[in-house]
Amino acid sequence: MNRIYQFIDERLHLGPLISEIANHPVPDHANLLKTPKAIIYCFGGMVFFILLLQVLTGVFLMFYYVPSPDHAYASVTYIRQETAFGGLLQSVHRVGASAAVVMVMLHMLRVVLTGSYKNPRELNWVVGVFLLLLVAGFSFTGYLLPWDQKAYWATTVGVNMIAGIPLIGGFLADALRGGSEVGALTLTRFFVIHVMVLPALLTIFLAAHFFMIRRQGISRPL
Repeated sequence: MNRIYQFIDERLHLGPLISEIANHPVPDHANLLKTPKAIIYCFGGMVFFILLLQVLTGVFLMFYYVPSPDHAYASVTYIRQETAFGGLLQSVHRVGASAAVVMVMLHMLRVVLTGSYKNPRELNWVVGVFLLLLVAGFSFTGYLLPWDQKAYWATTVGVNMIAGIPLIGGFLADALRGGSEVGALTLTRFFVIHVMVLPALLTIFLAAHFFMIRRQGISRPL
């Protein structure tokens, strides 16, 4: 392993980058080893961990899931009952969606209460709001994928709420449904948004979020 690392480092010079990341100081107020109250500064990291867990479990589910009205419910049932640890992984993915929303809200509440959204971190707050919307989008689009009665009617209600947005609501609702009613095109579009569009946007906004945290540091309490 050392020879492999030396081979790569000689060509890409990763040493200084790894050293800078590994030796980056953590402020005392955000260091769990120094103060238990620092747990509130770990909410963002918990969100990132949950998102990684969602990616890993989601990749497994994609190996078996079939995004069509004729096979979606049957494929989810097969995952739960027939595949090794499928029920556990599907449950982790389902619960993780709710956990991600809760932890994002707690993280943003901490940011508000500690004034971390103020100068010079206004742009990071804006990026964080977009990340909240993306996490909510994951939950909304993923809810339809099991294609059972609860998923169908909950999505119908959700899309009808979107249709109530002034000016653009009707267009957005039709674009999501692929027509006037929730059907096969809706399932396909929600699947594509869930596994391709939202992950791409999430990667971009997370990169921007982490970049600004590294440049501006972790905010201190008021």
